[in-house]
Amino acid sequence: MQLDICEIFFSLQGESTYAGLPCIFVRLSGCNLNCTYCDTLFAKSESFPMDFNAILKKIESYGCNLVEITGGEPLLQSNTIDFISILINKSYKVLLETNGSISIESISHECIKIVDIKCPSSNESLSNLETNLKLLTNKDELKFVIGTRSDYEFAKDFILSKVGNLSSEKIHLSPVFGIMEPEILAAWILQDNLNARMSLQMHKIIWDKDKRGV
Repeated sequence: MQLDICEIFFSLQGESTYAGLPCIFVRLSGCNLNCTYCDTLFAKSESFPMDFNAILKKIESYGCNLVEITGGEPLLQSNTIDFISILINKSYKVLLETNGSISIESISHECIKIVDIKCPSSNESLSNLETNLKLLTNKDELKFVIGTRSDYEFAKDFILSKVGNLSSEKIHLSPVFGIMEPEILAAWILQDNLNARMSLQMHKIIWDKDKRGV
């Protein structure tokens, strides 16, 4: 079995409750959405096949227990589900970052799903698969990328009406880097005392915003 890989690298996890921890990233190729603010367009076209054994060998070389499967959109590849299960059986802690347009029903409950809820300025808000909300466990997370006030209001209404009992520490509002000033988003969250956490893209603060492999 194999996966179409864009890149595999070792860095700090940058935008979840695991932010700041060393993490191995397996970026899969392909995406079914066209978000206006996408910062990984290269994942749509850059692709090379790797079999599971080769990917595992690369992961093992870093000596780290935290692995994130990302993209692109990793759930476009049917073999992703099996690979996640293999990693979990090998005692890795696995994070899956998904754009929220594909069902997470078949993903192992041991995998921590980070589900992106698309806001209006992405031009992909109609792609949100809200049936995924019922499949979330208390380990899973939601992310809203905020580029405008309308995005914030959308996210706020979504959180208040649809998220239910998911802990505030698992709900992330992330400003679009270079578009939404973090100070402005912080003020909105505080003004509303919103049950969510503000999340910055740590890797873009530490390194150049366009740097690959971080």
